[in-house]
Amino acid sequence: MKVSGFTFVKNAVKYEYPVVASIMSVLPVVDEMIVCLGDSDDETNKLIESIDSAKIKIIHSVWDNSLREGGKVLAVETNKAMDAVAADSDWLFYIQADEVLHEQYHPVVLSAMEKYKDDKRVEGLLFNYHHFYGSYKYIGDGRKWYSKEIRVIRNNMHIRSWLDAQGFRVNGRKLNVKLVDAFIFHYGWVRSPVAMNNKHTDFSNLWNEGALHEQRMIELKKNKTEFDYSDIDSITIFTGTHPEVMKDLVSRENWTVDIDVKKKNFKNIKHRILYFIWRNFGWRPFEYSNYKRI
Repeated sequence: MKVSGFTFVKNAVKYEYPVVASIMSVLPVVDEMIVCLGDSDDETNKLIESIDSAKIKIIHSVWDNSLREGGKVLAVETNKAMDAVAADSDWLFYIQADEVLHEQYHPVVLSAMEKYKDDKRVEGLLFNYHHFYGSYKYIGDGRKWYSKEIRVIRNNMHIRSWLDAQGFRVNGRKLNVKLVDAFIFHYGWVRSPVAMNNKHTDFSNLWNEGALHEQRMIELKKNKTEFDYSDIDSITIFTGTHPEVMKDLVSRENWTVDIDVKKKNFKNIKHRILYFIWRNFGWRPFEYSNYKRI
């Protein structure tokens, strides 16, 4: 069995992405790791080049800013990385620059890929998610977070990144997938309040455009320097362990985010009821899924 990993990244230093930890976390389960480097204006290229692994293969890219609406450019960059994988790989492991695979799940993932390698009905593997928020000690657990997503796909040229690169489709339809007993640790919402505010305002340009949006961004930057982490529906305390590759970053958390985990800010009674059902019965009714479980 041959496995290729792939990812894309731009301005990881500027926006404090844990991209080195991200890449390192999947190296043990892949035979090669394709990294599509965007046209960064920081030290991201040097950062990636400093990773000591013969598995890493770097390709370079220039982002098309005309595709920023809806985050389309993210899917384009994902596809560029995916198209550079070895033709003879059986599986492709996709990891985003703010996602990390805990080492405890390496055997689980490898076992699942072996199990379904010859079962062509299975087009991808589905992972559970931990979404860290504000601090490495908090997990967002409200309805705004997706609970599962595809991160391993079969090496099929017809499978493409979908919309803003959260998931995949094959010829426009949802992939048939199997759920694996593993979690992806998503750290995209853990930064100092200042760094998070910079990322939030800058990245809004990937999903919005137009004069009104530009004016709103100007006002946002003018009047606010720190991100308000208290504006969240629900969080809980993380009681597990972080991946080994994240231990240094976790130890260097030097900001304070105080949120009352008992306080819930659901926008309506429907979300409150849905949250109650999930926390008490493990069921998330009406949750959108960009895949078909088989």
